[in-house]
Amino acid sequence: MSVVGFDIGTLQSVIAVARNRGIDIITNEVSNRTTPSMVSFGPKQRHLGEMAKNLEMSNFKNTVSGLKRIIGRSLEEVLVDEAKFIGAKLVDVHGEAGVEVNYKGKPTKFSATQLYSMYLGRLRDTTASELKNKVSDVVISVPGWYTDRQRRAVMQACQIANLNCLRLINDSTAAALSYGITKSDLPEDSPRNVVFVDMGHGSFSVAVVAFKKGELAVKANAFSRNCGGRDLDQALVEHFIRILDEKYKVDIKSNPKAMIRLRAGCEKLKKNLSANPIANLNIENLLNDIDVNIAMKREEFEELIAPVLSHMGESIKEALEVSGLTSDDIYAIETVGGSIRVPAVKKKLAEDFGRELSYTLNQDEAVARGCAFQCAMLSPVFKVRDFSIRDVTLYPIDLVWEPVVGDDDTSLSIYTRSHPTPSTKVFTFYRRENFSVDAVYSKPEDLPVGTNTSIISFSVKDVKPTSSGDVSIVKVKGRLDLSGVFNINSAYAVEEKDVEEVVPPKEGEEVDPEAEPVTRVVRKLVKVADLPFEIKTQGLTDSIVSQFITAELDMHKADTDVVKTENSKNSLEEYIYDTRSKIEGSHKKYIKPEDCKKFLLSLNEAEDWLYSEEGEDSTYDSYVKKLDKLKSVGDLVQERAVEADARPKASKQLRDAVHHWADLATSSDSKYSHITREDREKVLAFIDRTQTWLDEKSERQSKLNLWDPPFLFSHEILKERESLTKFASSIMSKPKPKATVVESAPESATATPAPQGEEKEEMDDIEQSDEPKEEMDVD
Repeated sequence: MSVVGFDIGTLQSVIAVARNRGIDIITNEVSNRTTPSMVSFGPKQRHLGEMAKNLEMSNFKNTVSGLKRIIGRSLEEVLVDEAKFIGAKLVDVHGEAGVEVNYKGKPTKFSATQLYSMYLGRLRDTTASELKNKVSDVVISVPGWYTDRQRRAVMQACQIANLNCLRLINDSTAAALSYGITKSDLPEDSPRNVVFVDMGHGSFSVAVVAFKKGELAVKANAFSRNCGGRDLDQALVEHFIRILDEKYKVDIKSNPKAMIRLRAGCEKLKKNLSANPIANLNIENLLNDIDVNIAMKREEFEELIAPVLSHMGESIKEALEVSGLTSDDIYAIETVGGSIRVPAVKKKLAEDFGRELSYTLNQDEAVARGCAFQCAMLSPVFKVRDFSIRDVTLYPIDLVWEPVVGDDDTSLSIYTRSHPTPSTKVFTFYRRENFSVDAVYSKPEDLPVGTNTSIISFSVKDVKPTSSGDVSIVKVKGRLDLSGVFNINSAYAVEEKDVEEVVPPKEGEEVDPEAEPVTRVVRKLVKVADLPFEIKTQGLTDSIVSQFITAELDMHKADTDVVKTENSKNSLEEYIYDTRSKIEGSHKKYIKPEDCKKFLLSLNEAEDWLYSEEGEDSTYDSYVKKLDKLKSVGDLVQERAVEADARPKASKQLRDAVHHWADLATSSDSKYSHITREDREKVLAFIDRTQTWLDEKSERQSKLNLWDPPFLFSHEILKERESLTKFASSIMSKPKPKATVVESAPESATATPAPQGEEKEEMDDIEQSDEPKEEMDVD
């Protein structure tokens, strides 16, 4: 079982895996440590990750990027801030934003959850290919500003991709875990406060985290959803659109392909200006044969992006206010995210905090490593040091319901901002009949424009008045889980009843074990019945998810079949060119002239078919059948050529072995003096048989033409050499017997006899001793 963490980014994603020696980053099929977060659709198959990136320019209408920015959101929300970054047509799919693309020659709609699951499937396959093992348990990073609906959508995407998501973890929390779990100097008493600043391609986040030995607790977080690397690029894009319009009178916005090229050029310019004081925007034939070459200074760039960077200070101020800390209370400011590398971003952050920044974390991989650490902690596969994580909510949550007779309340605040998670709470309702309650976000102004404030709706059934006609007391248990998803776990009715209980003894009072226990009657709430309940969420229904699972399996199989067919086609093409080159050159002498002519004709016919309309788009079986037919002739020619080269070399090796062991068997060297004559003759006899076998076989082989099937194969010769070496070495390598050493016994010393009286006295002392003997200490 694999333990994996996925850091899904707006631009690219990182895969980390837990191993015995630590956390490793998985490289993709082109050996990159990051994989583009893109999905593209073609006439035959889907293209995911690197392949989608390669098609971004030529297939922009069917390519979708920024998957994390659209999942779990309505079409109205996405149209507000994402439409300008997506080339595909945005549509509504089952109440969620999606795209309409041309897939397999016809318009097809996919929801954002489906697109996200396709990409997860690609990361899954990349990881499984590297680990040679199935991927099941994962932890996935999400932005801290994700709503409940977005988090549910990611969990459903994992289900569609056949992944067991142990939890979703906020980006900043994952970075904090990556930072803290390896620290051995964390304090045990007063916490160490560290701020984590993350500026990726799409957003900016600040998290204030308190560390103690073996634990981390998020105190506050704040976000700017549209303050990332792409927004810096967008500032450049809009600037150059104005310049090009003034200079060339062209409308770049009306040409999607030109916009993609301009955006790519501005991203490259941003990176160049991060390393150089001046750089050029170079784009050949951007539109209407216009070649763009415009220089820009870093100061101009920083002036353009100043409005975007101003949002950072607002988020920093908000996070510190919510945490109740000042900049002086902060131990360090750790930075994460690729856009942190822009000098203007570093400078602005240092100014806002009034102190230097820290760069101890890997800005691209820290979040993925934190995800892998968390997965290892939750999975039974690894034993990881105890390290508790306490996150917080970003959005306050209320319960709201319709007015009820006798109850003036219609809402209840259950979670405030920065409430610790996970958290379980029990809510009490007084009802005479079935009722429904909605969980909603209480501050719509904190949500993205157009976001539905509803989280879930639940209805409690079988509610009846008590036997006395009073209202029933209904308890509902709700939980905000590790992933930040709110759910209702149970509902039950309770009644006040008289319960007899044993009175506990007073402190210091002696209790007679044989005496009857003293009891008392108390009035308590007692559970009388579990109540059924129904939940309605804002996400996709179970039936739709099931349809998506089936569709994903079919598309994955179709992709696999396409790749398999393309590989077989490429193998056929490669075999035709390679074999024809050899037949016309070095291998010509290994095939009869008349057969050579026929075989070359077969190769040419196969090539013509391969490039015909039928061959260009044929089936896997057709390619394999063609290849097998050619190999039935070509492989025999190849075998003869290989054997013609290998046979003399193998024969020489065998003859060298024969001479070697013959010399040893007839050697008079003293180190072989212990080998008996009989054993030497056995070796010489084996050598004679081997020599005779080789001579006879070689003679028959020499009488054949080069195009005849070989009579003697190199592997047979090498096998004989191995047999000879094994037999001869078992005899000639016998060790000499060790010489027998006879040790002479030492002369016995002549003892002076003691006087008889003294001897008898000593013996008497020994016999008369009654003292016990001390045992040996063997411990």
